[in-house]
Amino acid sequence: MPHLDSSRRRWLQAGAALLAAGALPARAQPKPSATSAGYTEIRWDDLVPKGWDPMKLMKDKGAGSNMAALQDGDPKAAALMQQLREVWDNAPTEGQLDNTRIKLPGYLVPLEEVAAGHTEFLLVPYFGACIHTPPPPANQIVLVVPAKPAGGFRSMDTVWVSGVLRTVRNNSPMGSSGYRLEAALVERYKAPAAAPAPTR
Repeated sequence: MPHLDSSRRRWLQAGAALLAAGALPARAQPKPSATSAGYTEIRWDDLVPKGWDPMKLMKDKGAGSNMAALQDGDPKAAALMQQLREVWDNAPTEGQLDNTRIKLPGYLVPLEEVAAGHTEFLLVPYFGACIHTPPPPANQIVLVVPAKPAGGFRSMDTVWVSGVLRTVRNNSPMGSSGYRLEAALVERYKAPAAAPAPTR
């Protein structure tokens, strides 16, 4: 599976700085592995197509190096932010993941809820995405449709979701998602057990 190289990650973080006046928070990246239930555990970087440069627009406009000098009220910053938002909302998805059974950890952003729990929510890779900060690129937002309402969870709770991933776009008031996870199982996040230390 592809992973973001350091220059692409640097540009993505620079774009987040422009949009949210701060770099993307660190996020857990478990190693891809098969689970006992037949789901493949993936990483957020796996959702980004290899070769996609999220900050190409900024490079083309020469904004990367002097981005920190732009002020919040600067019309150039506002125009660049709008252009960047359009690029991020239309971020490409990884077609090879369409119709695959995956497991992914992330933060829950509620969309629809009934008494029994959440019937639709967004899964995002870092705390505050779509709520306290502008949404990440569409290929870093997953619309989750649980098999049954996911009860006992609040906004920004950390969860594991497992289900069939589709490369389907959806727009919501909280952000544009590039993926949809159907018939999903939702579990409270537990960190993978650490491997035992070698004995002498």
